[in-house]
Amino acid sequence: MSHALDSHHRRSIRLRGYDYSQEGAYFVTTCTEQQVCVLGDIVDSEMCPNDAGRMVGQWWVELNRKFPNTDVDDFVVMPNHVHGIVRINPVGANLCVRPPVGLDGDLDDRSPVCSDVDPGGQGAHAGAPLHTIIQWFKTMTTNYYIRGVRQSGWRAFPGRLWQRNYYEHIIRNEAALHRIRQYIMDNPARWDEDDENPENWT
Repeated sequence: MSHALDSHHRRSIRLRGYDYSQEGAYFVTTCTEQQVCVLGDIVDSEMCPNDAGRMVGQWWVELNRKFPNTDVDDFVVMPNHVHGIVRINPVGANLCVRPPVGLDGDLDDRSPVCSDVDPGGQGAHAGAPLHTIIQWFKTMTTNYYIRGVRQSGWRAFPGRLWQRNYYEHIIRNEAALHRIRQYIMDNPARWDEDDENPENWT
């Protein structure tokens, strides 16, 4: 399964003509430009995000508020990329979602939180397709990263923070969802063999 997921997130498998604003769950990977490791380090098989990495994780969770029919499932911020699951729900649905694993890896106290998807108010962003959601995430994190460079001495990035494209995989069923959740949780422990790890480049 790990090999299959690796091959999925190395290239886009976007389906021609597929409506990425429709209800569904999507496994998304976005990488930093030139895959530079500006978001933290792996120490003893655990991800240790720096200030920039924590900022990126916070904006990923913020997708729930910006796009009212969207919720994020498990995710991980790695040194030079982010893996995460994005769910797009029908506008007007009653959502019962569990808090994602991602910021601190805490598996406890993740009882579902329920709310209505309100088509008013923030509903201007309801029904947004996946590419709009990911572009907003990239824009916000880039803006805040630039602020960190200027005000806090964060490492400058080369040209842009994120690669222009991103990679996605449509999650077809619950079994696939569970496998991908496990893949995300195991990702830091697999860093030594990850193709995104610069130490593995030849």
